Amino acid sequence: MPNETGCVLRRRRMARRDSIQAGLLSWLGLSVSAARSLRADGTSPRVASAKSCILLWLDGGPTHLETFDLKPAAPREIRGPFSPIATSVPGLDLSELLPQTALQAEHLAVIRSMTSPLGEHGLANQYLMTGYQPSPVLEYPEFGSVVARLRPGTGLLPPFIAIPEGNSRSSGFLDSAFQPFATGGDPSKADFRVRDLSLFAEVDESRLHRRREFVRAFEQARDPSSATLGVRPGSDVAFEQACRMLLSPEATRAFDLTQEPDEVRARYGPRMFGQSCLLARRLVERGVPFVTVTNAGWDTHDNLVLPLKEGFAGAKVGVGLIPVFDAAFSALISDLSERGLLQETLVIAMGEFGRTPKLNSRGGRDHWPRVFSVVLAGAGISGGQVIGASDRIGESPAEDPVTPSDLAASIYTLLGIDPAHEFVTADGRPIRVNQGGRLIRQLL
Repeated sequence: MPNETGCVLRRRRMARRDSIQAGLLSWLGLSVSAARSLRADGTSPRVASAKSCILLWLDGGPTHLETFDLKPAAPREIRGPFSPIATSVPGLDLSELLPQTALQAEHLAVIRSMTSPLGEHGLANQYLMTGYQPSPVLEYPEFGSVVARLRPGTGLLPPFIAIPEGNSRSSGFLDSAFQPFATGGDPSKADFRVRDLSLFAEVDESRLHRRREFVRAFEQARDPSSATLGVRPGSDVAFEQACRMLLSPEATRAFDLTQEPDEVRARYGPRMFGQSCLLARRLVERGVPFVTVTNAGWDTHDNLVLPLKEGFAGAKVGVGLIPVFDAAFSALISDLSERGLLQETLVIAMGEFGRTPKLNSRGGRDHWPRVFSVVLAGAGISGGQVIGASDRIGESPAEDPVTPSDLAASIYTLLGIDPAHEFVTADGRPIRVNQGGRLIRQLL
């Protein structure tokens, strides 16, 4: 039986060593777990540079075979109606409907081996947005809510903003204060106004101040200990932030796209998605840590040429989902780069799954989570590359499969958040920010 005193001394030495190591790594801006994982393969750890993240959520499941992973050598029923074009990076081909994105390829990391077992929209959404497979006993928080909890920001604006709407359950087991602030409306419209960012006609500033003081007094009466504990009465985070925004011309200006020159607005395209991407740029420029822009309509079960290329019956070519995405995404990347913001802004374009490798009898593609594509840019990642590969017909991963958990671990790392960080649920259960995900090292 080992000497008990010797075991205690060894544990103390190990604890002291880990404490010194943690202090040094903290000074360097690294977590112990992140540094250990990076040292394991002999590479040097890189301090994350992203201050903000813009997630372009392509709701419905975008087809990888018509966008970022074409198969021109496959049979016609597999390869689909569009051809690949060369990009600014030799060997990285994209769809012919993405010519402007092709010019920004040097900034892009295209993951072609994403894989998930979940092919139902709701469940797949949760997996991709959280890195956790859905559970019947616990709702996990989305990326934006985690960022809002750990990096609340310093300005007037909320730390997590959704354009136009967010998921009402996005904060999961975290407090509802970390739900996204949803703008509502359509930023491409001349009468666009952010919902809940203007006073009712019968409520002026003095009346709002009175209501604010009433809430504070009510909170103190309900919990007198708050004063002795150093908690400001009425310290409801969401309410206080709403009041500050309502009373701040600066906050109102942040959402005002008329402040942008006409030529800048034109670069993003006139449609809702493009102007939403421009609004997202304005928000991260003003210190918002996380912005989600939702672009719906990618559930292309029928005649995919119509929604993807043409938009709707009788429309001119160039208004479909892919051309609209092309204009907005390429403008966002180039605009951030020109303003010196791309290095500190992570941009992600993804949906919940891909589409079937074979066209169905209606000329569309059905749900296919086994393999699909995700695109990342900015945050100091290595651009101009393809990560992983699908097989010859885009049916399964052929190289380096990447799970949503892996993607989540990498997103958090790029944002300077330790994937091993633990939250505690309301019932005292410790839950890690990410469980079991591996860092996608090619991004670094």
